[in-house]
Amino acid sequence: MADTNPDLINLYKQLTKEGSPFIRYCRSFFTHANNSKSKYYQYRIEFNKITNTRRKSALFLYLNRHCYNGLVRYNSRSEFNTPFGRHIAPYFPEHEMKYFIIAADKAEFVNTSFQDCMKKARKGDIIYCDPPYAPLTNTACFTNYHTGGFSWDDQLQLANIASKLANKGIQVVISNHDIKLIRDIYEGAGAQITSFQVQRMISSNANNRSRVGELIAIFG
Repeated sequence: MADTNPDLINLYKQLTKEGSPFIRYCRSFFTHANNSKSKYYQYRIEFNKITNTRRKSALFLYLNRHCYNGLVRYNSRSEFNTPFGRHIAPYFPEHEMKYFIIAADKAEFVNTSFQDCMKKARKGDIIYCDPPYAPLTNTACFTNYHTGGFSWDDQLQLANIASKLANKGIQVVISNHDIKLIRDIYEGAGAQITSFQVQRMISSNANNRSRVGELIAIFG
């Protein structure tokens, strides 16, 4: 698995390396006392300064579960800057973490770009790409989760690479929002499209979280 976010990759590596002891360590941050605005910002400041991989990975999980809507966002200095989320009881994903350890037993995690990762593919491989989704509207701004963001040129390049790999016997599967611009570039690159509806959870008001269209594009 490859991702450009080093914090996510380090969390995966730490979890698969240490297993249950690391899960218990992460759980220690999920207390009533830590579910406060002041504690959240204290940990956020620490997270943006420390280099200890184990603690930084645990804090990354804490921040993700306690921040606004689980939104992982960084500023131009690569500092995590999502505000506090005011959750009544942040969910600790112990079951999911245990399952992940089993499922990722033979997985390799690398902090790299999709371009460099896809260069390593060989005939018969299957690649699944989950890029930052294209905005549903022109004013949406939830694509730049990490420093550098994911531009429209990146979306075009991903489709182009997927098309070229398909011609070499490498199947590529990509998920994204089901909007005309995305459909146009995927279908134009030769992909088969499957669409479906999902519950969008980014809204701060649970009553306003509507269903939106997503698609799966299959190349090859």
